[in-house]
Amino acid sequence: MIRFILSRLLMALPTIVLVSITVFALIRFIPGDPAALMLGDMAQPEQIAQMRTELGLDKSMPQQFVIWAGNVLQGDFGRSIVNDEAVLPLVVSRFMVSAEIVVVAVFLASLLAVPAGVIAAWRQNSLTDLALVGTATVLLSIPTFWLGLLLMLLFGLKLGWLPVLGYVSIGDNIVGGMLYLVLPVMTLVIHEMGVLIRMARASTLEVLRLDYITHARAKGLSESAVLWRHAFKNAFGPTWTMIGLILGNLLGGIAVIETVFTIPGLGRLMVDSIFARDYPVIQGCLLFVSLSYVLVNLVVDLLYPLFDPRVVAE
Repeated sequence: MIRFILSRLLMALPTIVLVSITVFALIRFIPGDPAALMLGDMAQPEQIAQMRTELGLDKSMPQQFVIWAGNVLQGDFGRSIVNDEAVLPLVVSRFMVSAEIVVVAVFLASLLAVPAGVIAAWRQNSLTDLALVGTATVLLSIPTFWLGLLLMLLFGLKLGWLPVLGYVSIGDNIVGGMLYLVLPVMTLVIHEMGVLIRMARASTLEVLRLDYITHARAKGLSESAVLWRHAFKNAFGPTWTMIGLILGNLLGGIAVIETVFTIPGLGRLMVDSIFARDYPVIQGCLLFVSLSYVLVNLVVDLLYPLFDPRVVAE
């Protein structure tokens, strides 16, 4: 087990380095001069040159990367060009807002979709199976922004049950904060259920065809015992991997939902920073999202042996 954990940690380190280099390089390819943007249109060439020297932009790319990476390792992601605010606290505060929505949505989607996928596999080719697979396909095909607008129209404008736009921190107002999260969470739950139902069904079907399932049935065990006691645990491994991928993708790709519902999360911060050409914030957001994705998938890999002990044995 220790060897397995160490191998996964060692595999994550090159990924983190590569991600850091990619984020640094992408920002450098964006048109425009950060020094000129900070000083404004009326700045003189000598002022721009001095600012570039202060920012280290006059150095070579490798030197800039070494300086930037050293600052990042010390927790210094730079300062925002727009409001001169430290980037790391800003990114972390916005990330926590996004995490509230994403974690709850993925948990609820898994809680509903995984049993549905298992049941669909158990009742393969029945009316129940066809209904669940058809529903999953429809849910998977609906764009999240369009689904969010429909939910806003129905529950916000027509029925008036839920607030449509805005955000209230749960720490400030528990009930109000939860009400504002219902629609964005519901949007993500409905969409991601389609993916998880299909994955849970496919992995369960594969396990149900194995010899030990036939042996369990031959011993006289009930179908429910065979399904939940023997098949489910081994079938959940691939689904667990998919849950991790969905969680990582949503943490980095929730900008559409946050824009639709005007939620001040990390995705909305990234979009606003791109329009404002706030390079340090864009770079901080990209790096934070990328590292979060790597960390989530690392945790998924480390927990995978709980569902399939053969992984460690290999």
